[in-house]
This record gives sequence, structure tokens and C-alpha cells, in this order.
Amino acid sequence: MKIEPKRIGNSTGFIIPRDVVIRLGIEQGKSFYLTETAEGGLLITPYDPDFEAAMSIVDDVMDEYKDTLKALAK
Repeated sequence: MKIEPKRIGNSTGFIIPRDVVIRLGIEQGKSFYLTETAEGGLLITPYDPDFEAAMSIVDDVMDEYKDTLKALAK
């Protein structure tokens, strides 16, 4: 699907076709993330890579201290 940048007020943006908006459940006010790919392209996604990295660290800490956390939860 080809889209072109358009002037929107003082900014530049892309208009996403309505059928794509409906199919993907895109809503105004919802956040999306723009990630550069290794091939030089861009990926637009609701997935937050920074949040995923933080959650990975949390998982590691929880695994390491699971006995302590279990004791504290009592």
C-alpha cells in the first residue's frame, strides 16, 4: 500500500486509509511507536520497545528474588 506525506497544519503527516484504520482498530488518542528497521525502513506499531525492555529487566529481577518476593507477599 502506498501512502504519501501530506501537509497537516504546520506539520507533515500520513493519511491512513479508512479500511486500514477499521481493520487495525486504530483510534484517535491511542499511542503508536515508530521504530527504524535494520533495512532502513520504518515500523509503526502499538508495541513499545522501551516498555518491553523494562519488563524484561523486571522479569529477571522477579526470577532472581522470587523467594524474597513470596515471603514479602505473606
